[in-house]
Amino acid sequence: MIVCDFCTRRKPDGECELGLKIPARMSCHEFAPGMERFCADPKDFVSPRQITEMAAFFGLKGMELKKVKRMAVGEESARL
Repeated sequence: MIVCDFCTRRKPDGECELGLKIPARMSCHEFAPGMERFCADPKDFVSPRQITEMAAFFGLKGMELKKVKRMAVGEESARL
């Protein structure tokens, strides 16, 4: 699993739309998480905690995990 698997900037061919090299670690300064990368079916979203725990399980940490938390909280707010 790579950080790009959770990023909205990854193109269908697997390349980064910004032209960046695929990182060896689970970190990228341009990481842009998308809810569709965590939940294929929007009905599967339960809470921001669920998404945060999932991201931590897959090895995201630091700034990338903070971006996931913000994205999940925003998703919850949008649904209310």
